[in-house]
Amino acid sequence: MVKIYQAGSLNTMALTVPAMYVQIVQPQTVINGVSSNRLGVVGTASWGAVGKPVIIGGMGDYLAAFGTKQALATNIGVAVNVALLQGASDFRCVRVTDGTDKAATGTLGTVGLTAVCTGAAGNAITATLVAGSGGNYVLTVSHAALGTSSYTGMTWAAIAAALVADASALVVATVPSTAPALAAGTVTLSGGADGGTPTTAQFLGTDGTATRTGMYALRNTGCAIGLLAGLTDTSSWTSQQAYGLGEGTYMVTSFGSGTPVANAVSGIASAGVSGSYSLKAMHGDWLYWNDDTNGVMLLPPSFWAAGELASLSPEQSTLNKQLSGIVGSQKSGLVSTGQALTYSDAELTALFGAGIDVIANPSPGGSYWSCRLGQNTSSSASVSGDNYTRLTNYLGETLGTGMGTYIGQVINDSLFADVRATLLGFLKGMLDAGMLGLYGGAIPYTVVCDTSNNTQDRTALGYLQADVAVRYMGIVKFFIVNLQGGTTVTVTTSSGS
Repeated sequence: MVKIYQAGSLNTMALTVPAMYVQIVQPQTVINGVSSNRLGVVGTASWGAVGKPVIIGGMGDYLAAFGTKQALATNIGVAVNVALLQGASDFRCVRVTDGTDKAATGTLGTVGLTAVCTGAAGNAITATLVAGSGGNYVLTVSHAALGTSSYTGMTWAAIAAALVADASALVVATVPSTAPALAAGTVTLSGGADGGTPTTAQFLGTDGTATRTGMYALRNTGCAIGLLAGLTDTSSWTSQQAYGLGEGTYMVTSFGSGTPVANAVSGIASAGVSGSYSLKAMHGDWLYWNDDTNGVMLLPPSFWAAGELASLSPEQSTLNKQLSGIVGSQKSGLVSTGQALTYSDAELTALFGAGIDVIANPSPGGSYWSCRLGQNTSSSASVSGDNYTRLTNYLGETLGTGMGTYIGQVINDSLFADVRATLLGFLKGMLDAGMLGLYGGAIPYTVVCDTSNNTQDRTALGYLQADVAVRYMGIVKFFIVNLQGGTTVTVTTSSGS
């Protein structure tokens, strides 16, 4: 008779019955990297739940969840549209309002119908009740973007219950105590309102233990990049920076529309965000975008920077990466007008020295729009690159979530070896994927987890320490070509070159 046990559940020093014992040993623990391309967007919409993160993968998802795009720089849909064009494809979107938004309403007889969400999109919902078969009536609720659903019942109470049971229903019905008989009819809801522009506090939201709103609703959603659409209040930047540090999210923001270079430089100094790497601030040279719903719009450059970051592997920088969908800027004017003002070296030097990125045309690689710095707001050159923020967050989040399997295991030489194997395996995978690179042939990482950094007095208390060092790849910012030419130059070549 064979007896099968999981490794660790059988005391092999206390066996009494002669038999065949098989212990199932789990394979070597491996870890997979966390998502590095998820973009969290907080902003306004004309429909949808408020303060709840919604998974969006494209404009079809957006329209179904939040309705038609608004002609606003704070609109989630416009930000998502811009980011999609840069290659982003994975979003978590949170709607915010100023509290004056209203739900659309209508009546069929004496039965009230109320849109399940606030916003002007509800004003395009139609509800039609028609006689069906066998004494049933069918209520069809329809919206061009939000979809169409039908509900069947022999009484208003039955139809109202069917609406409640449908998590995707667009309306709820309020049936009076004396329910009317079902009768054919149709109504288009009205009175829905989006409300005004949310305040800075409403964009940031609350970070409660039971409920979170605004930016804080993005906690634990795995967003590598964060964007508060259209919010340019520099007083919010320290809160955004702190959230980004704690959550491993690279927050992207922008100065207000038309901010002069000198004002941006002084503004970032007073904002107090030069001490960490979790915030990317774009200059207030807003960009023109030809929206398929709202026509030409002037939008914050943070939309493009965030979208580009969400399309790049974390070891990459936004510097000199071609951006799409830009038809002009406040500095350069609309492309269609032929105006093409550019930044002077003095202006770029002032912005770069202050840790402010800017989108401009031309770029170092040619006549296209791109981020001209690829930098966060940190004043430290060693941590100021996009790649430092992205790769550090990626490594921290991956190791933090992947190594927890070792909690509760006994500490011995076998555990040290297992931990080293897991970490080295993951780092080798990054090297093979090109996220890390050899430099002079040297391996760009080391892992120490043994008795040298785990003394007995600490392991006796339950501490286990692994020291991991990883060398990132640099980003080319200054390319120097030394050219020697002239009739007196002697050129020596090898055969065939």
